[in-house]
Amino acid sequence: MKGTVWICCFLSLLLLQATAEEEEDLTSVLRDRTHIDETLRLATEEKAADYAAALQRLRKIYHTSIKPMEQAYKYNELRQHEISDGEITSKPMVLFLGPWSVGKSSMINYLLGLNDSPYQLYTGAEPTTSEFTVIMHGEKIRSVEGIVMAADSSRSFSPLEKFGQNFLEKLIGIEMPHKLLERVTFVDTPGIIENRKQQERGYPFNDVCQWFIDRADLIFVVFDPTKLDVGLELEMLFRQLKGRESQIRIILNKADNLVTQDLMRVYGALFWSLAPLINVTEPPRVYVSSFWPYDYAPDTSRELFKREEISLLEDLNQVIENRMENKIAFIRQHGIRVRIHGLLVDRYVQTFKEKMSFFSDPELVFKEIVDDPDKFYIFKSILAKTNVSKFDLPNRDAYRDFFGINPVTNFKPLSAQCSYMGGCLLEKIERAITNELPALLSSINSGKQPGLSSCEATGCGEKPKNRYRKN
Repeated sequence: MKGTVWICCFLSLLLLQATAEEEEDLTSVLRDRTHIDETLRLATEEKAADYAAALQRLRKIYHTSIKPMEQAYKYNELRQHEISDGEITSKPMVLFLGPWSVGKSSMINYLLGLNDSPYQLYTGAEPTTSEFTVIMHGEKIRSVEGIVMAADSSRSFSPLEKFGQNFLEKLIGIEMPHKLLERVTFVDTPGIIENRKQQERGYPFNDVCQWFIDRADLIFVVFDPTKLDVGLELEMLFRQLKGRESQIRIILNKADNLVTQDLMRVYGALFWSLAPLINVTEPPRVYVSSFWPYDYAPDTSRELFKREEISLLEDLNQVIENRMENKIAFIRQHGIRVRIHGLLVDRYVQTFKEKMSFFSDPELVFKEIVDDPDKFYIFKSILAKTNVSKFDLPNRDAYRDFFGINPVTNFKPLSAQCSYMGGCLLEKIERAITNELPALLSSINSGKQPGLSSCEATGCGEKPKNRYRKN
């Protein structure tokens, strides 16, 4: 009996020793991470004051020149995209999409150095991420419930409330004081499972993905070389990515699991599978590497993988450094759409007033106008009289639904949207599009401190000098 106990103790001791040796071997093959900090320039100090001043200037332009026309002509009810202060001041968003267990969470852990820490994202061979996880900067490490994130107006996630409480229970935020998260926000998404229907998730998965896609500055679509099958849900995802090809990057992860010859075949098979889904002249950039903290497998293309990883980090750094320019361009594009919407509503209002007579039925008159706008040159007159591209014009059928909710009599023409104190809505938004936003962009590119424009010195039309008063 004593001999049996002694043998068991001896075997346990050997097992503990072997485990310790395995852990020591594992830590000895951890990959060097210095190139991440160097490529992303995490050691350099940013000019926070200049960036904050530019954001404040951009926010002021939006609130004084663009938002008044938004509200006057209910643009949000046409596009259902209201820009909040949180969206203007938010950091660039990097979105991770792809099938389950392809290494999305592992990639985030690797970039942030979270491995073997209590706060690393859970990973495994089975589907592990069932929530939309937002990793963002904070003064201390803590988790934030989705309900709290949606209720906080200072964040950019308050519009997510429209997807219902079931979704908010599947939304979680993680805050941590990390240098990279001071410049960017990561969003990890649930893996795509082809045999699971959207209804089984309990919330509109595709609609939620579309919300994040519309706001992402960089979209990483991650694949495993052993799982290249493209099903219906992945096809739907790529249809949602139409028009966002410049933001998409394809990641062929876990590439060191294959020898070079097999990897070349997989690379070709990936393009063959994705070609019908990405119908563009120039396909998205594909990065081939293994994004996790451990060393590459032996007898694989180590140098290639290292160069690919550095190239991806440079791509990410470019998005971070251009975040202010991208935000200005986004607000300007939004302003152009709001201006076109205002001009179209104005034209509908004018046409309605011209066609109305004392004996006319207002409903029948306007129904004729909204059913056949080409008959009354609604859209053609906008193209003829203003500097508007025909490719920027919205779908005319959308205005049938828009005016179905908002009667045309609720709107005033643009000529009546002027006041002495506030100026004219059309003049203010055109000044912002043609002068103020390009000037702000120029000041950012030249490295100058964003100064006050001539209109901002007087509050952009809010407090003009009284020209009838003697000084």
